Amino acid sequence: MNSLLKVDNELKTKVDAFRERITGEAEELVASFFPNKLLELDHFLKDPGLNICELKEIHSEINLTVPDPIILSNLHDGLEAQNAKKRKMEDGSGEDKVAGTKVFVMPGGMMKSNAKLVDLIEKVKPEIRTLIEKCNTVKMWVQLLIPRIEDGNNFGVSIQEETVAELRTVEGEAASYLDQISRYYITRAKLVSKIAKYPHVEDYRRTVTEIDEKEYISLKIIVSELRNQYVTLHDMILKNIDKIKKPRSSNAEALY
Repeated sequence: MNSLLKVDNELKTKVDAFRERITGEAEELVASFFPNKLLELDHFLKDPGLNICELKEIHSEINLTVPDPIILSNLHDGLEAQNAKKRKMEDGSGEDKVAGTKVFVMPGGMMKSNAKLVDLIEKVKPEIRTLIEKCNTVKMWVQLLIPRIEDGNNFGVSIQEETVAELRTVEGEAASYLDQISRYYITRAKLVSKIAKYPHVEDYRRTVTEIDEKEYISLKIIVSELRNQYVTLHDMILKNIDKIKKPRSSNAEALY
């Protein structure tokens, strides 16, 4: 019976080559890359940067001194006047135009990020991206191994689908780690802005310290989770490799 869909032979050859390439990459990932990476991350968890004795070691100095009350009052008056003028322009009720955007200049120059946490984040982010990319490759491989839909003898297919679901879950969790890092920077920036505006309020300064400590702990948990995900995927795929590669038996046994 002729195929209902005519496929160009040249395109079919290229698609088959792609499938072979994905198969080779995925099998190498499961057999070699995943176990090596889990050992690498396990070693990373023992790094001194992730095993500090006291959380105060990752604190970052906030170089914003509390100004004289008179200076502070003048500063707030200037900011309120600037904000009022901005609101006036946005409402369209004023005719005055400002040549450029007003920027509040931080005393002493730019307020730096927490250098120790930035260094740690720059080490963790590539690991997150690597897990996402490798999971995507293995997921594609398993999906291409799923046979056509038929009645019966689908136990192996269900294992394939479960494996794909697990890989998709790991991808989503890894992507959420990147969102978590972005939220840390945004939250800290807002707090530092509050300190610049209200330098006499100690609670803002303490909150920045708490945010830094929380992010340090979160980063250590992320590295631990990345390692655990490699372990879980490696173990799951190896235990079910026969059904993943050959979900259906070649000859169905008759039942008596």
